[in-house]
Amino acid sequence: MKIAVLSQDERLYSTRRLKEAGEARGHQVDIIDTLHCYMDITKSRPAMRYKGEELPYYDAVIPRIGASITFYGTAVVRQFEMMGTFCVNESVAISRSRDKLRSLQLLSRKGVGLPRTGFANRPDNTKDLIKNVGGAPVVIKLLEGTQGIGVVLAETNNAAESIVEAFMGIKTNILIQEYIKEAGGADIRCFVIGDKVVAAMKRQGAEGEFRSNLHRGGTASIIKLSKDERATAMNAAKVMGLNVCGVDILQSKNGPVVMEVNSSPGLEGIEHATNSDIAGKIMEFIESRAKPNKTKTRGKG
Repeated sequence: MKIAVLSQDERLYSTRRLKEAGEARGHQVDIIDTLHCYMDITKSRPAMRYKGEELPYYDAVIPRIGASITFYGTAVVRQFEMMGTFCVNESVAISRSRDKLRSLQLLSRKGVGLPRTGFANRPDNTKDLIKNVGGAPVVIKLLEGTQGIGVVLAETNNAAESIVEAFMGIKTNILIQEYIKEAGGADIRCFVIGDKVVAAMKRQGAEGEFRSNLHRGGTASIIKLSKDERATAMNAAKVMGLNVCGVDILQSKNGPVVMEVNSSPGLEGIEHATNSDIAGKIMEFIESRAKPNKTKTRGKG
């Protein structure tokens, strides 16, 4: 098969592993810089051009779209869909997952467990906004933040009010969520491929750090999921319409709650923590599913 990996950096671990795994199974795998693609939008014969040449037909495309280029990246994926190429994650599903508010609204509508969450632009009553999610401590997030950036823990109501007012001063949208204290600064990353959770790791934040991101000093270890945790991860992926994703879960006293669904999850941390060949499993999925004009929007909304 001819497979394209959309990535801005061929040196990234995830990109390299996908290429290695595909070639090990006898496939041709090309790495294509998303931002260097440009589209010939023609009614009779849509095409993709790259560095002065028309790209050949690919059996499958693996989008590794960075959050900062979501708009253009999903347009590129959409063009491949128009050309009949099988896309591991479809453009609509990627856009859906990147909109934090929309994704939480969809998950809530389908009954997936979530922390109590408020959304505001310019609330008339900051005290009521904080009270509505259970009061301090609360986690305050910039709607556009990624990888733990723009995420603040406010330990008192006064601190929460000050932070909310500061964010309002720069005219930005924010999410306010209850702080799941019992999680102890840890979360679970579930890696979903197709209709299965193929691997899971527990990420523990560094001492004094409530965010569990590995690049912020967190550690990772393999974990055995409960039945509810596995079902929550699979349901979240299904609602988002993603074939390959990372679902981040917190263990709360009320059961598992979803923090985020990532449409371009990194492979390095989870492959090392679980000793699993995640890249190979993605290739297996492509081999079983990639057919011309197979694109069909999954999920709702």
